[in-house]
Amino acid sequence: MGRLSFGHWSGVRWCPGNGVLRSFQLKTEPDQGSGDDTAVNNIRFRCSNGLPLEEPGGTFGDYSEWSNACYKGGICGIQTKQEPYQGVWVDDTALNDVRFFCCE
Repeated sequence: MGRLSFGHWSGVRWCPGNGVLRSFQLKTEPDQGSGDDTAVNNIRFRCSNGLPLEEPGGTFGDYSEWSNACYKGGICGIQTKQEPYQGVWVDDTALNDVRFFCCE
């Protein structure tokens, strides 16, 4: 399956100075049962200088607790949990979770 046209790209954001990403929070909406599910609606990062880095996202759901922080070199890797396209008239959630991995 190719690219879907849903959504839009945010602007590029960088940690101030030469900062790196150290930890994150996901904003997720829980399963709505028979309602429309949105899953991950935003992500917020904390930079090595302590400042948050966040783009406007969806209004549904709440932020999780902050992840464990990466202290040596920041975040270097990512793993995503995605639901594949479910077909016409079926509720799709798309991105459901992420894992980030610290640099050695």
